[in-house]
Amino acid sequence: MQHFFVDAQPISLLQHIQVPPACRQGVFKCKVTYSGQVTSVDFEAYTPRRINTLKLVEDNSISYAYKFADRTSLNALREKRGSCDEILIVKNGLITDTSYSNIVFSDGLRWITPSKPLLQGTMRSYLLQLGLISEADIKPADLKRYPTARLINAMLPLENGSDIQTSNIVF
Repeated sequence: MQHFFVDAQPISLLQHIQVPPACRQGVFKCKVTYSGQVTSVDFEAYTPRRINTLKLVEDNSISYAYKFADRTSLNALREKRGSCDEILIVKNGLITDTSYSNIVFSDGLRWITPSKPLLQGTMRSYLLQLGLISEADIKPADLKRYPTARLINAMLPLENGSDIQTSNIVF
């Protein structure tokens, strides 16, 4: 908030987030929308998507360093997925993210995440800080080095992820 609204006063989310009784059992996403102040807090039941296939889509101008309520550019790219479950975005020749998550690839010994993601991601940053994943530039041609991939984000921890065979990534 302070990045976009430099005059905004720091806030405590604890003052704004009241978990409704109906959202206290199960898994829910909490979405905080703000301008210069918090404008809404919404809860939504969360069910992870089952992703088996990814379609590489290229966009050299996309920028998504912060989460936005307006996901028009990501949704437009996602429309290019064809019969695949999800997209994997390539920017300037390097793999970045899917439309809703960061990605990690396994070479069988370690997990590697793209070094230039569109969104740094809280789970990605946390796993890097712990040393559980490392960064590398990953080009589409490099995918043959990694038999499996997993999607990660705040709702998809690495250890709970489902493997996606990189042979199921369509060029």
